Amino acid sequence: MTFTDNGNVTGINNVDDTYTRLTNGIRDAIAPDVTMFVRYILENNKVIRIEVGEGSYKPYYLKSKGMKSNGVYVRQGASSVQASPEQIRRMIKDSDGDIFEEMRTVVQELSFEEAKHTFTRYKVDFSEEKYIALGLRNIDDDQYTNLAMLLSDQCQHTTKIAVFGDESNITFKDAKEFCGSIFKQLDDSYAYLTLCNRTAATFKGLERVEISDYPEAALREALLNALVHRDYSYSGSIIINVNDFCIEFISIGGLLPGLSADDIRNGISQPRNRKLAEIFHRLKLIESYGTGIRKIYALYKNCAVQPRIEVTTNTFKLILPNMNARSAIAEHVSEASEKTPVTITPQMKMVIDYLNEYGEMTEEDLQELLNIKKTRAYLLTRQMSENGLIDIIGRGAAKKYKLNTNQKM
Repeated sequence: MTFTDNGNVTGINNVDDTYTRLTNGIRDAIAPDVTMFVRYILENNKVIRIEVGEGSYKPYYLKSKGMKSNGVYVRQGASSVQASPEQIRRMIKDSDGDIFEEMRTVVQELSFEEAKHTFTRYKVDFSEEKYIALGLRNIDDDQYTNLAMLLSDQCQHTTKIAVFGDESNITFKDAKEFCGSIFKQLDDSYAYLTLCNRTAATFKGLERVEISDYPEAALREALLNALVHRDYSYSGSIIINVNDFCIEFISIGGLLPGLSADDIRNGISQPRNRKLAEIFHRLKLIESYGTGIRKIYALYKNCAVQPRIEVTTNTFKLILPNMNARSAIAEHVSEASEKTPVTITPQMKMVIDYLNEYGEMTEEDLQELLNIKKTRAYLLTRQMSENGLIDIIGRGAAKKYKLNTNQKM
């Protein structure tokens, strides 16, 4: 386009050539494709007016710079200024929605050496042709997603493991932080937890029996649960605390709406990161949704102390008891209780004398004998049953009380 000395527009000499250069330049310089939002209007056969509408797939950026601050510009008054990283993240969220793993990642320079090694180990194809199907690339502009960032060697999230010398987790003994692809974090964290998993030996006759502090499968399932189901939209790390009595797996992100801790224990699962879970399932690292927690509880079926789940608005904590430490405590308590004599109150003595004479009694008999109400009768009989003085037979109206065979005189 040319102008006169006083600033008047004289127009362009070659409309077709100028139009071609404009469209090619815009298409080649800006991503995602913005051409559908650009309108060209020819005025007086010598001026091309360009109107740019608001795009629906922000942020738009200079291809030569990438989706970084020096490649994304926003209007600020009458000027165009570089967008801040926070502005870029907000635009991505507004355009892509709230599903973190499907959103475009700000970091696009990614490598996948660890992911390739893992997929090869489990005999699953990880060629670039599979990236869109796996959810690693966006079908609209071929940009990497946050899921790709998690699997990449540049993963920005970490797993921290701390070993403490006390049950209150105050005295540090050792600490490690594992980074890189979540596949690498899985392998490195599990290897370190295996070192923390000591073995205690007992003897049954001449046979030596070795029992690990924690079932290996329970450690594996707890670690997988933390990695697959945490909320990666937060930048914090997965925290694993180890002491002589338990291991705590703490991941960011509470339960999804509608779920409770009881639901999780019963095998109900609603994955937060659906595509990530599908990849782990395809690699056969997890069996199916909801089975991991149930498997952990099954492994602790005969343990004196059971695993626990503690949930807050923003955290999920799974606690695995040390089988050897808890069994020793349970045995100590059992021995102590055996040595502690049972104190028989006058009311208990009256119940025992009645049962010695008549063999059994109903709840009504007991209330009438002692002139007490139902609540007091319940508390008394429960205490006598726990102390091994009586047996409670049946429930409700048919409930009866008999002397424990060891107490019968």
